[in-house]
Amino acid sequence: MSQVNYAAMSDGELRQYFLLHREDKIALRAYLDRLGDRPRNIITTVDDPDFDAKIQAAIRKQMQAAGNNGETAV
Repeated sequence: MSQVNYAAMSDGELRQYFLLHREDKIALRAYLDRLGDRPRNIITTVDDPDFDAKIQAAIRKQMQAAGNNGETAV
């Protein structure tokens, strides 16, 4: 069995690889490590008086970005 080069895969390729090879725990670890290394964008906190407005604005922004790219919002 040949070694898989997870570092050479894009995020999408690595995700698809893991979904097809769920027994490959190293692939899962590589994918989770990548997700953990990404910067986190905190939109608001639960005790923020503008919580609802900030969440709705963030959703609208994501939907607009997905619409501009021809993708489906996640």
